[in-house]
Amino acid sequence: MMNRDFYPYKQRLSLLYLWVVPIVTAVIGFGIGHVSYKLYLPLWGLNSCLMILASYHLGAQKLWYGNKDGRQCAVTSLLLCTPWLLFPVFAGMGPPPVTIAGWLNTAAEQQTRYTILIGGGVSALSGTALLKMQLQARGETFYSALAFAALSIAIPLFIFNMAFWGYYLTAAFRSFASHAASERPDWYLPVKSLFYVISVVEVILIYLGAILFAASLKITGVISKTAFRWYLVCGLFAILLVLVPSSWPQPLATAGYIVSIPAIPFVMYYLIGLRLLKSA
Repeated sequence: MMNRDFYPYKQRLSLLYLWVVPIVTAVIGFGIGHVSYKLYLPLWGLNSCLMILASYHLGAQKLWYGNKDGRQCAVTSLLLCTPWLLFPVFAGMGPPPVTIAGWLNTAAEQQTRYTILIGGGVSALSGTALLKMQLQARGETFYSALAFAALSIAIPLFIFNMAFWGYYLTAAFRSFASHAASERPDWYLPVKSLFYVISVVEVILIYLGAILFAASLKITGVISKTAFRWYLVCGLFAILLVLVPSSWPQPLATAGYIVSIPAIPFVMYYLIGLRLLKSA
């Protein structure tokens, strides 16, 4: 009886821990910055174990003990949450270096960073594919179809963008350093402008997909009207900030930079995953 009575408290504590992971990751990443991998990898491993344990108590046990619908919901939830199981490692890496020398000194970490981001994007797309199927089985076909269409366009662009930053740009920086040229090649600025546009488009589509999925979840009764309003307001506000040029005055420029950080848009899908996991 005591274990059964204590179960809701374990759920609440697990949910609280999972909620604060993105916040703590951002605070440590920007507040402390880069530290040795000998420190952040063990801490990341510990956090991953705690997140898996918390997910189990929240609802992931339905993978083994639930019915068919419960198992499908748990799989969908875990796929949506997986990106933010991986992303806390960025707290130890800190923000990407702003100089070529700093980038090349940590080239392996930068390539690891963007490879993890690619993996997170693939996991989120897989989770939304299952989420679309489950929502349509409940009778909501319009918003779920639009949401998945947005993600189907956004994630390939996201992967292309992350591959550019992690691998193409690293190779280009090595070329710049070896030639010690005072000016960048003619192609550098046009390519940089191209990937700026790609980044803006894919980030907006990722936020838009989250808003549309939230609308579908509201219609099917998975989330409340109040929760949907939070997704709507936060998503639209983020989209507006993404469109803010970096030349605009503070704090708008910094806010636009924060919501455009590759890991940040996936927080909305992570929260959807936690809600589904709780209801699995």
